Amino acid sequence: MYRRLTYFFILITAICFLSGCSIGKFDKEIDKKNNKIKEEIDPLKEQIKEMTLDEKIGQMLIVGFEGYDVNENTRKLIENYFIGGVILYDNNIKNSSQLLDLINSLKTTNLKNKTPLFISVDEEGGRVTRIPKEFKKLPSNKLIGSINNKDFSYSIGSIIGEELKSFGYNMDFAPVLDINSNPKNPVIGDRSFGANEKVISELGVQTMKGIQSQGVIPVVKHFPGHGDTSVDSHLGLPVVNNDLNRLKTFELVPFKEVINNDADVVMIAHVLLPKIDQNNPSSLSKTIISDILRNQLDFNGVVVTDDMTMGAIAKNYNIGDAVVKSVNAGSDIILVAHGYDTEVAVINALKKAVEDKTISKERIDESVYRILKLKSKYNLNNDLIKSFDVDKINNRIRSTLNIYLNNR
Repeated sequence: MYRRLTYFFILITAICFLSGCSIGKFDKEIDKKNNKIKEEIDPLKEQIKEMTLDEKIGQMLIVGFEGYDVNENTRKLIENYFIGGVILYDNNIKNSSQLLDLINSLKTTNLKNKTPLFISVDEEGGRVTRIPKEFKKLPSNKLIGSINNKDFSYSIGSIIGEELKSFGYNMDFAPVLDINSNPKNPVIGDRSFGANEKVISELGVQTMKGIQSQGVIPVVKHFPGHGDTSVDSHLGLPVVNNDLNRLKTFELVPFKEVINNDADVVMIAHVLLPKIDQNNPSSLSKTIISDILRNQLDFNGVVVTDDMTMGAIAKNYNIGDAVVKSVNAGSDIILVAHGYDTEVAVINALKKAVEDKTISKERIDESVYRILKLKSKYNLNNDLIKSFDVDKINNRIRSTLNIYLNNR
């Protein structure tokens, strides 16, 4: 009897043990599956699923507008067309107080939207500056290049970032990475760090990192290089007869370096390179954007066009056709800096192209994902800026210039 009871308890224990193991193993498998499901849920993809086509297309535009205030057309672009961002020019800026009020008004107007705005500007230092006149001027890239000090470049980038952040800007179309290799170039000149690709690479990376250090998104430009042109793309379409081998060993060197150092955004130039793509300027070229920039240089960030109302495009293409071609070539953001009617026409052209299946919905989602990811990375928001300190920034500029210019 005792022996039978012993066998019985051993059997029960074994069954419980085996059952427990199986249940435990089963529970672990369930946990693994649940965790995997959680990991696979991408909040940005979920957000995109909830967006309308109008909202998605809107995110793919940065627009300009006239005047010192948020006018009715600007309000419509934000509230009705869900634009992704704005760019401010001299004609939007009277002084520091007005600029602060304008940017705060843009953010307030955007409160109804789920996604904050890119609030952008061309602030390169030197002659291309949109900072109010109360601020001390920063040196040109040519002067920075002649000093050729990486710490100086970083400091200038950081100061630019601090200036812009103090007003609520979050994106800067800088630094310029064009190599000033053509003395007849009418548009680059002292906007470039010089004619040496290695110097430009080193200083460009540091300026970019300086801007990033202040929480402002730098946009490196003008890919694949605007330094060897003899025509200003604001006025007409420049043609550069360099082949891919030349580009890889010269013009693309600085871009490759900033991409390797976590560049967020690349601006595409309106430059025709017939030995690479004889039919399309860079901003409309799948060869330039998708094949070279994306695949060969391994850039996974946001691609933005130069202003599509510039002469290079406006004088040679229907702008609606041009923006559709640009998106299909790989551009994520279309910059349309002038003209409310033109901006609406661009939005309508993109929407029609999606409805006609000229542009796939997947292509749109791909760009919107990159845009939302960038906005999330920099924690863009609609928070208002209450005040700024001109003296603090001016003192920093004086101190920085004294350190580096007096030691030349």
